[in-house]
This record gives sequence, C-alpha cells and structure tokens, in this order.
Amino acid sequence: MVVFKYIFWILYRIWFYILVAIPIILLFPVLIIVISKEKWYPQFFKLARLWATFILLGMGFRPIICREQKTNPKESYMFIANHTSMADIMLMLYAVKNPFVFVGKQELAKIPLFGFFYKRTCILVDRSDAKSRQAVFKSAQKRLKQGLSVCIFPEGGVPDEHVILDEFKDGAFRLAINHQIPIVPLVFPDNKKRFSFSFFSGGPGVMRVKQNEFLSTQNLEIKDSPEIRERARTIILNELQNFNKNKKPLGT
Repeated sequence: MVVFKYIFWILYRIWFYILVAIPIILLFPVLIIVISKEKWYPQFFKLARLWATFILLGMGFRPIICREQKTNPKESYMFIANHTSMADIMLMLYAVKNPFVFVGKQELAKIPLFGFFYKRTCILVDRSDAKSRQAVFKSAQKRLKQGLSVCIFPEGGVPDEHVILDEFKDGAFRLAINHQIPIVPLVFPDNKKRFSFSFFSGGPGVMRVKQNEFLSTQNLEIKDSPEIRERARTIILNELQNFNKNKKPLGT
C-alpha cells in the first residue's frame, strides 16, 4: 500500500508540471505578443488566470473563496499571503481579479518554459543583494503608477514544514505605505496539505482562500511599517491557527 502511495505522489508531481506546460505551449504565440508591451499586461494577466484555473482544476483542487471585503477593480492594492507551495502562485491568480504583478525570487526564472514568461512579467529579487532589493522598489513603483497592483509573499520564502508562519519582511509594507494603497491579507490554509514542497505529499481536495478585511495605509509613514507588518502577520497567523484548531470551513 505504501508503495502505491509513493507511485501516486511521483506521478502527481509529474502531472503538475505537464499541466503547467500545456497551456503555455498552446498559447505561446499569443503570450509572446501580450508580453511585448507593458500596456498589454492586463491581457496577459487574464491569460495567466486561465492558466492557473486549468492547473488547479487539473490537479483535482477545488478552490473555495471567502471574502470579508471586496476589491475595487479601479484601485491598486498590495496582496499578501502565507507561502507554503508552488500552487500558491496559481491560487493567488485564481482568487484575485485585479491585475497584479508578482514580486518573486530569481530562482523560479530557471524553470524551463515557465521561467521564460516569469522573468518577463514578474519583478525578480535576489534577497541576498541590497541593490536587487532597491531595484524591486523602483520596478514596483513603476507598475503601481500604471494602475496595477502588487503581490508579495512577505515571509521571503517557504518556511520549514513545522513552521506555521515565518516572520515577515518589511518590503511589502514599505511599498504599500509609500503609495498609500491598502494591504489585502489572504490566507491559504490548505496548500501545505494539498501540494507542499515536500515531494512525497499532497493530493486532490478543497483549497480554501480567506480574503480578510483590508489594512489601510492612509496617513502612515515608513516608520509605521513594523507595526502594520505585525498586524498583517497576526491576522494571517490567527486564521491559520483557528483553522488548525477548529477544522471549520472558512467564513463560518
């Protein structure tokens, strides 16, 4: 029985990368066109959401979204969430309709095919390089001025399996304060169970998203970033702990 589980997990991982590749290959000419100009990014974002939906459903995941507050399609936001899985990218694209740009680690640009579009549409950061972190601010400011939103996983990476939620970095909160845009904390309580970075784990099932009330940055200054950072982390941590404790559906 154990042998069959390991065979399933191996095939399940392979199937994931097949699903990632299929839409990119089929839509390659269209994708090349929509990434050729920055003003066409919203069109690319729509295709990215279709790509994400294809993968989630193809993996047997069933997304369920609970929103305490809805976004305005004409406004920009800073979207943040806990980070536990490669599927976080797809679930964020599925859950959020406002066109946003990911700020993500450079290593993902090395993934064949996916990385080609990732490095041309996302803001890449080398967290060990101070100049790279500064460049992120400039790139994000440019995108926000274009009316887009930004998405950052503020843990700065994927924590160890036993860690519920790692400490948050300042970048997302400093950016949000600089541009006086609301911070939208999202919670992904099921992704670690469904498709974590541990190879021999995961399986089909419900993937819940809790979009919490926004945190306003109006009248805040950079010196206030540690306070709002901890407020955001507390919201997400409490939601994750309540889920683990009560095992209740989100929104109940």
